[in-house]
Amino acid sequence: MPIIVPKEIPASKILQAENIFVMNDKRATSQDIRPLEIAIVNLMPTKIVTETQLMRLLSNSPLQINITLISTETYVGKNTPLEHLQKFYKPFSDVKNSNFDGMIITGAPVEELDFSDVRYWGELKEIFEFAKTHVTSTMFICWGAQAALHYYYGIDKYLLPQKLFGVYEHKKRVKYDKLLKGTDDRFFMPHSRHTTIREEDIMACKQLILLASSDKAGASVIRSKDGKFVFITGHVEYDRETLEKEYLRDVEKGLNITPPENYYIDKVGGKINMCWASTANLIYMNWLNHFVYQITPYNIEEIK
Repeated sequence: MPIIVPKEIPASKILQAENIFVMNDKRATSQDIRPLEIAIVNLMPTKIVTETQLMRLLSNSPLQINITLISTETYVGKNTPLEHLQKFYKPFSDVKNSNFDGMIITGAPVEELDFSDVRYWGELKEIFEFAKTHVTSTMFICWGAQAALHYYYGIDKYLLPQKLFGVYEHKKRVKYDKLLKGTDDRFFMPHSRHTTIREEDIMACKQLILLASSDKAGASVIRSKDGKFVFITGHVEYDRETLEKEYLRDVEKGLNITPPENYYIDKVGGKINMCWASTANLIYMNWLNHFVYQITPYNIEEIK
């Protein structure tokens, strides 16, 4: 949330130079406040788990938020009870004439397919177009980030020689950016994917800012210069046990999978080093405050 200070005080200029949001008292007294409308396009097979993880982060804010869960119509997964989808989710066709203050588009376990081979790719392209004109700011996660970077900017994804699976250290590439405000210069983030995007492709795109990257995991936090799009290539929303559950699931299937890197404190199946929770909360709080709440119009119909 912004700090309210007199416009003339020297601290105001210093804090603004550090991208700390400062509001003068005149604007503070004239603000209109209403609940934020946030849409979640949940492409993950374990929808109940994912929606809970995201809602947990979104709820850690003093802002009032209304959540709309959206599912694809061209593909219905088999891992979530149909009655749950029918009761709590809306198809995109039901909301395509609505506006949202923010939207989150999750990852999906389809990264080894070409984008055009994904069954709901046509529908997802419609949602990407919708985000340009009907949403103040959209966050894309993991494969969702790769898909959006490809659709909006023509950035390709590349197959990795083996699955990137574990918790990796990331370094800030921009000293003061509102999205990473409060995070350490080096922070940790879980990843679980078979493909990657190239850092040089992000750097070459003048419409994008690379905010953080990892020696092992590559470009990890990216946003458009106007703040309308935010891309997270990892999973800061993951719970403590999520990677362990993925690992045990793949072992049970007989897949050739190594234990998640930098995840267990001592041994596989032992204590888990939960070192990304504070980063997750800061990123989501910063996105909600600086890229949604402070930008979106009071009249939601004015979003464009």
